[in-house]
Amino acid sequence: MTGDPRPVGLSGLGKAIDNSGVVRERDPRASRDLRYLLLVVALFVGGMVLYAWPHFELRQTGLFSDRLQREKERLVEENRKLQLEKASLESLRRVESIARRDLGLRTPPAQDVVVVERAPAPLAPEAMAALPAASPESRP
Repeated sequence: MTGDPRPVGLSGLGKAIDNSGVVRERDPRASRDLRYLLLVVALFVGGMVLYAWPHFELRQTGLFSDRLQREKERLVEENRKLQLEKASLESLRRVESIARRDLGLRTPPAQDVVVVERAPAPLAPEAMAALPAASPESRP
């Protein structure tokens, strides 16, 4: 049987079967099962997302908090350095040495020094009302 052009297989009788005209019907049970499977998979994936989402957000919040803490520490250190620099720049010795060296200023003689005292701040109306009233006899 080596030269026989007929296909061997399902025919059983030796005849070739042509299935090109056969139309397969859709099985409603198979599509219902597929929809059910897709629904179960979608519910499972949705449940996993709902379970993992808060953990992911918590991790992101922790990382953001760590980054803010490092930034705060850096800014506090920078502020400390700036405060030290400000204090050194405001030093009276430094200001006096710059005035003498760079600006050519000198300390005035004692007879040229004029001390101006500040007048006391006026009392607020509430404080004046609390003072005892002066009698006309006590006035000079």
